[in-house]
Amino acid sequence: MAVEVGEKVAGKVTGITNFGAFIDLGEGKTGLVHISEVSDAYVKDIHDVLSVGDTVTVKVMSIKEGKIGLSIRRAVENEGVGHAHTEHRPHETHHDAGRPVHNGGRPAYAPRGARPSRPGKDAPKDDFDSMMSGFLKESEDRLSSLRRNTEGKRGGRGGRRS
Repeated sequence: MAVEVGEKVAGKVTGITNFGAFIDLGEGKTGLVHISEVSDAYVKDIHDVLSVGDTVTVKVMSIKEGKIGLSIRRAVENEGVGHAHTEHRPHETHHDAGRPVHNGGRPAYAPRGARPSRPGKDAPKDDFDSMMSGFLKESEDRLSSLRRNTEGKRGGRGGRRS
């Protein structure tokens, strides 16, 4: 019986490397399960999931130049043991005030849908000027602290400058 792509086969783990496990499929055939195909969860060390001598069900993913690519997680997923991908809901926007947010210039604990406040068209001109001067001052402070922190790390550039 020849092994074909898409087929589920029972095999025995014959060897484990840091990148995957070799599975004996019988009839002198051996395939490789890459570490990313062992489980749906992140696998840091394959020895935590498999050991030599284990019997596993694998799905044949590819056969190229005599090399057989196998997957344990896809064999399990199709059996219904893994989580099903039948229902997909789009991401919803939650207005959670307790979640830290670090983008868009919003405060650290702003609601997700909040946007930074902008002055309207009829806002007074000095409001824009004060915002611009505040921005410039903040930028100069950041640049000076960056220069202070990186100047000593460069080496050979004349030391610190103030």
